[in-house]
Amino acid sequence: MRAFARLWDTITRERYQIADPARRRFRYGVQVNSLGLTEAQPENNVQRIVLEMLAVTLSSGARARAVQLPAWNEALGLPRPWDQQWGLRIQQVLAYESDLLEYGDLFDGSPVVEAKTAELVAGAEAEIAAVAELGGMVPAVESGYLKAQLVASHAARRARIESGEEKVVGVNCFQATELSPLTADTDAAVYHVDPAYELAVLADLEEWRTRRDDAQVAAALDWLRADAKRQDVNLMDATLGCARAGVTTGEWAFALREVFGEYRAATGVGSAPVAAAGPGGELAAVREATHATAAEIGAGRLRLLLGKPGLDGHSNGIEQIAVRARDAGFEVIYQGIRLTPAQIVAAAVAEDVHCVGLSILSGGHAELVPDVLRRLHAAGAGDIPVVVGGIIPPADAQSLRSQGVAAVFTPKDFGITAIIGRIVDEIRLAHKLQPWSASHAVATQPAAPPQSKADRT
Repeated sequence: MRAFARLWDTITRERYQIADPARRRFRYGVQVNSLGLTEAQPENNVQRIVLEMLAVTLSSGARARAVQLPAWNEALGLPRPWDQQWGLRIQQVLAYESDLLEYGDLFDGSPVVEAKTAELVAGAEAEIAAVAELGGMVPAVESGYLKAQLVASHAARRARIESGEEKVVGVNCFQATELSPLTADTDAAVYHVDPAYELAVLADLEEWRTRRDDAQVAAALDWLRADAKRQDVNLMDATLGCARAGVTTGEWAFALREVFGEYRAATGVGSAPVAAAGPGGELAAVREATHATAAEIGAGRLRLLLGKPGLDGHSNGIEQIAVRARDAGFEVIYQGIRLTPAQIVAAAVAEDVHCVGLSILSGGHAELVPDVLRRLHAAGAGDIPVVVGGIIPPADAQSLRSQGVAAVFTPKDFGITAIIGRIVDEIRLAHKLQPWSASHAVATQPAAPPQSKADRT
């Protein structure tokens, strides 16, 4: 954040000629990195949160105006109100029981911090120059360059964790653990949304619509569409007219889709670097299983459809699954986030896929996954195995499996290659083939020595 604030000050002063330092002040909020939270030994997440929060506390040159803390159990499920209170209290203890905020920049004069800040600034400036070479941010987004860089960065981090180069306490090192009273009852450790709440919200929405003036709503939406079709017209006036008429955000958005269509951003998966698969390694074995399974079922390649139903925008996990599945020999169909169950099922049928993988981190798995299953059955594709990944409590995982989900993966399943191997086996089971790991072990193990009579008994 010190590097970010320094870049902001330089760019606003030199590029935009803002002379007043107060107007150049970088105002920002930060969210502590939830990618660093673990399902294994989740109590460790508390100290992770505190350490990350210190980064924007010790230095006035990096001090945030707002800090959003994830709760200790966000890798398990939805935080309860008590867990959210815990996150708030962490901030309050630091603010009121320490004197850190009473001082300026504690890192001023540190050659170590200054060298690291300068390194980050130089790297950021090089990246800004690369984006400028592409023509700016819009071409960089549309070409998929930015997303590809992000996906590649996360893939490199995952590789370091899987190899053990990057240590994650409780996950790939120091895994021995005592029983935790915090998670003795995992289902009680997270918040469960009452399905009746959704019905109540829908009922409120319908009641709202009955109280509106339908003619005013129609006129406001017509105004919005008309302005959207005109070049260089600011849509704010029409949008405010919609709000005053009682137009919902969904109606507003669909009206704009009628005019502009719907943009699907590049996923960055296709251009991510291919993982190395040395002889005898895990990825090489899964790749062999993928190719062999495709041949056994008469397919050129195994096809995996990955979808994120609902409004969940956390795409890092599913992108890493997509990249590794591609590296293992799958043909991957992935169109990005925020798809409806109907869109996912339509794509599964159209692409004639061998497996559907769903990723949900929003807590909506209990409704969205069964919806996809029902639609697959209605489309005559109920034999396609469905696997699910996300923040899913154990009881919910069991419920999904009982409804027909082939496998459920949560943050504890950090070995992505092993996940792809499991997907291959679920495809094999769906085609009444023995799991690859078992059949391969039987085929490659040496013949057993003759048994004695005593052994046979």
